[in-house]
Amino acid sequence: MSASEPQQLRELYPATLDCVHCGLCLSSCPTYRETGRETSSPRGRVYLMRGVAEGKIPLGEVVAEEAYLCLGCRACETACPSGVQYGALLEQTRAAIEDSGLRRGPAKWIERFALRHVVPDRSRLAWLVSLLGLAQALRLDALAAPLLPARLREMRALMPAVPARAERRRLPELTPALGARRGRVALLEGCIMPELFGAVNAATVRVLARAGFDVLVPRRQGCCGALHAHAGELEHARALARNNLMAFQLAEVDALVTNSAGCGAALRELGHWLPGEGDALAAKARDICELLDAAGSLEMRQRIEGTVCYDDPCHLAHGQRVTDAPRRLLAAIPGLRLVPHDDPASCCGAAGIYNLTHPEMSRAVLARKLDSLAAADPDWIASGNPGCLMQLAAGAKQRGLRARVVHPIELIDRATS
Repeated sequence: MSASEPQQLRELYPATLDCVHCGLCLSSCPTYRETGRETSSPRGRVYLMRGVAEGKIPLGEVVAEEAYLCLGCRACETACPSGVQYGALLEQTRAAIEDSGLRRGPAKWIERFALRHVVPDRSRLAWLVSLLGLAQALRLDALAAPLLPARLREMRALMPAVPARAERRRLPELTPALGARRGRVALLEGCIMPELFGAVNAATVRVLARAGFDVLVPRRQGCCGALHAHAGELEHARALARNNLMAFQLAEVDALVTNSAGCGAALRELGHWLPGEGDALAAKARDICELLDAAGSLEMRQRIEGTVCYDDPCHLAHGQRVTDAPRRLLAAIPGLRLVPHDDPASCCGAAGIYNLTHPEMSRAVLARKLDSLAAADPDWIASGNPGCLMQLAAGAKQRGLRARVVHPIELIDRATS
């Protein structure tokens, strides 16, 4: 290996050798399915990573383009018989690309500013969302839409209606269990969830309390860092992870609960981000449906008539390997029929902010998903990640589907009320 190559890629070189290039990942890769290009497949990208680490090819535009064209869905990890840790390889490669200065221009500056100074700062994010809510209430966003550049029009189409201020209030720091106490858990509020999906967070707390858990929401917690890691901002991701490590270690809980698949996957990999520090807390991370399914203490009292398609968030199915628990919980609701569709485990194209940075590929990936959901024609589409919820809702509206897009915990909350 060349000593001139980035330290990140020299370090990941041994892990690239786990790939035996069998090709079993190809059919699960969204970008390969769309392009048919070997370089746009997981094994092709691993070849590029290894080539740079060995000094055989430069860390240049081709490597950067393919590293960021990847959605990071990690479906290849589920398909891989050799256990290649592709997600970690991708993060390290993107970090090397960021350090090399290959990504420049206004779009990169805006992304970096948002990730470093807006997303992790709750007050700034709340102010920005409030401003957007005001624009929506006055229909200024609709009036300005024809004048906006294409990229900003696409961003507006993806944006859900900003909830009322009451839904965006901080959750109580402690919500006691109802009935027999089964344990004490902490909830990761997240950064986007409180502002755009506060009702989902509130439903999560209510259901956990009904299941017999004291629910703690530590005030010191913050952004999990997942978006930063996906963008190659590993040092910032580690700083955010270390803050949460301190916040939740002090809580002394039985489990750390998430209702956002991307956040949950990030928490489970704290040991990877913070070796020797994050392993204990990572072992406590649980998705809300995973925890409720294992607890088995929910009484579904209310009927919900209709049909629901469950769509797997990539970082829940492939990052956390949780697929059956949400389906079992939904199927247990009286009157609700869980119906399958043909493409539940593939990426919807949201992938953090991918639908903003690569809108054409994102739309192509989403189209396959919508074809499958349209054929099933459910009353509800359920998925457990904010990016997926926004992407699916925008796609369903554009396609004219009648289904309402919800988080599984919203239906579970109704059924257990």
